[in-house]
Amino acid sequence: MENKKESSTFRQPIALVTGANKGLGQQIAKELVGYGYIVLLGSRKFDNGKAAADEIGQGAHPIQLDVTNVQSITAAAEHIASEFGRLDLLVNNAAIGQSGRYSTVTEILEASKASVAPLDELRILFETNVLGVLAVTQAMLPLIKLSTSGVILNISSAAGSLTLNSDPNFPYRPYFNVTYPASKTALNAITLALAIELEDTGIKVRAASPSFTATAMNNFQGTDTVEVGVRALVLAALDTESPTGSFTGPDGKLPW
Repeated sequence: MENKKESSTFRQPIALVTGANKGLGQQIAKELVGYGYIVLLGSRKFDNGKAAADEIGQGAHPIQLDVTNVQSITAAAEHIASEFGRLDLLVNNAAIGQSGRYSTVTEILEASKASVAPLDELRILFETNVLGVLAVTQAMLPLIKLSTSGVILNISSAAGSLTLNSDPNFPYRPYFNVTYPASKTALNAITLALAIELEDTGIKVRAASPSFTATAMNNFQGTDTVEVGVRALVLAALDTESPTGSFTGPDGKLPW
């Protein structure tokens, strides 16, 4: 039987994008396909991922992946190993803005203050936005190490920058709280820790923030389309030459 990873079809770079059935994740997947990648669209519900992959077309493949479920993560890693033999790019995009208990942005902001935020709300957000990223990365790392130009990209947010939020003149400072923004701060820490650990391997580990994009997470209140929002993310994903351990956004380098 032919080894699939030796066939010409799979000499294309292989990417996995988590949370890729809609929004930024689907647009990242679409653009990576345009750059010649075979892209696996990770989705908690396979049918949602299949619909998104069908919309993108050739080069896009759905894969069931719930970043909070160890069995799902393990099965996805085994599938990629069996079908493709390696992974060149991992985009950790899957994230949530809240648990679903709140119905308005005002309600979310009020309930996210450090003095009153429910601890179970934090646990739910951190389970997906932080621990889920690390769990997927740990499972996929053996496959990324088989790549000649491996990249791990964590989709973060300028809202998680401690440096920016320490500045009284930062316009979004009043919105820094212990739920979504703090989860991105923690994600940045994980990104840097991985970059330091893997520095000698040649694998690039970086974080990137989209522009203020209209997505379901912010109730479509963002000012940019997903096509505009993913520009900084795709640039970071495709960059195999710049130093590891970077944090970038639409205007270039961001402070941690």
